[in-house]
Amino acid sequence: MKKRKRIYWIFVVIVVLLVAGGVYLRVRASQQTNTTATLRTGSVARGVVESTVSGTGTVQSQQSANVSWQSSGTVQSVEVSIGQLVQQDDQLASLDPSTLPTSVLQAKIDLISAKEALEELQKPQPLKIAEAQTALDNAKQNLEDQLHPTEAAIAQAQLAVINAQDDADTAQAAVDRLQWGRGSEEQIASAQATYVVAQSEVERLQTLYDHTGGDPSEDPAKAQALSALEVVKTQSDRALATLNWYNGERSQSEVETTLNDLVVAQGVLADAQEALDKLQNPSEQDIALAQAMVDDAQSTLDALVDGPTENDLTVAQTRVLLAEAAEAQASLSAPFTGTITSLDVMAGDIVNGGTAALRIDDLSKLYINLSISEMDISSIKVGQDAAITFDAIAGKEYQGKVTQISMVATVSQGVVNYPVTVQLTNPDESILPSMTASVSIIVAKAENVLVVPNNALRTTNGQRTVMVLFEGQQISVPVTVGLVGDSTSEVTSDQLREGDTVVLTGSSTIASGGGNGAGGDFNIQFEGPSGGFGPGIP
Repeated sequence: MKKRKRIYWIFVVIVVLLVAGGVYLRVRASQQTNTTATLRTGSVARGVVESTVSGTGTVQSQQSANVSWQSSGTVQSVEVSIGQLVQQDDQLASLDPSTLPTSVLQAKIDLISAKEALEELQKPQPLKIAEAQTALDNAKQNLEDQLHPTEAAIAQAQLAVINAQDDADTAQAAVDRLQWGRGSEEQIASAQATYVVAQSEVERLQTLYDHTGGDPSEDPAKAQALSALEVVKTQSDRALATLNWYNGERSQSEVETTLNDLVVAQGVLADAQEALDKLQNPSEQDIALAQAMVDDAQSTLDALVDGPTENDLTVAQTRVLLAEAAEAQASLSAPFTGTITSLDVMAGDIVNGGTAALRIDDLSKLYINLSISEMDISSIKVGQDAAITFDAIAGKEYQGKVTQISMVATVSQGVVNYPVTVQLTNPDESILPSMTASVSIIVAKAENVLVVPNNALRTTNGQRTVMVLFEGQQISVPVTVGLVGDSTSEVTSDQLREGDTVVLTGSSTIASGGGNGAGGDFNIQFEGPSGGFGPGIP
């Protein structure tokens, strides 16, 4: 009997335990279901972790210039439009020549002269070299004649003195005769006799002509008589003119000419005498002068043979450049190859020097200038990659590289920043100068590593951990963290594996499984055959 009662109570206890266990499991499952439903989770994945430093800036072209007029005038033509690509030195616009200042017009003339002078300096000059060689030979011969005159030269100089003396004596005699009249008594008598004879011959032939019958145009005898008469009349006229000249008074101009002839003759005589004296007794000054002429001629020849010096070329080239700069004031030229990005001029405009006309930008390379805090600048290096976005260009990300880091900071209200330049490596036509850009510079990067979301990491007693969700249980797993990125971090330890589910911080309800009852932390590691959590757990 007692045995049957004992079996009964054992059975009752077993039933109660089974019912209680079932109720507990249903409640527990319900709690786990509710807890899981409120958890925010992420996954352990293999991927890339990037750490970035961000900043904003504006787009700058590689080179930019505002082109302004250098002279006043009226715009004659504009050869470009906005968006047009131009090459360096292309003419962009010009002024009407008729409205240019005189200085600019003169510059055109000066430019022609300067170019001609430079070309003359640069080209070979055989004719000038030959002329310089002749001048040197003559200078050397002159020096030799000074030092060692030949007998022939001395004799020639002496003859020159004799001839000059004769001319001076003749001129002096002419001057002396001015007070006696033009001719002597003998000259006057001779002239008188010549005239009387000529006049008698005229009368004789006139009588013969008059008594010869016929017409001179038809009768040869009459024509011959007329011809003879005309000849003697001419002779008589000349004889009378000579006689009158001898008998007449001298004119003022004749007197002045005679006196001047004497002065000239005396000067020639003095020069001839001086030349003879120098030839026979050269002075040290004459010899030094002759030597200097040789030296000058030699220097001139050497300069022509050697060609222009660097200084000569520099001076000539500078003159050309100055003239070109002055002449260029009449037009606008592209200072470099680029795109016209602004145009503020049109034909017919009246402008002054300094008036802005247009802007040109070299868009072949685009840059973004950033200001990076002193706290982050040490992590920025030239060559680092960057991701770039624009508010004005939605849904597109561009790439770039750090090209320059300033060593001089800018300080504003106590905040220290350093200028950093990032070059766009894949720009397109959508990007325009002065656009605002957001730039994230990648300062560190780990590839093909295990990655967890940053908000899955916790710190417990100085140890980094993550909560792994395994079969409904949250298990705290210690991990070693490598590179910490902006949104994810690298896990370098082997407690996790790709595909594990981790609980993110900020979940409203956290339930952990534990060996000491509900609400406890396991804080232990379960490993399958491949490490981590999942299939294979024994």
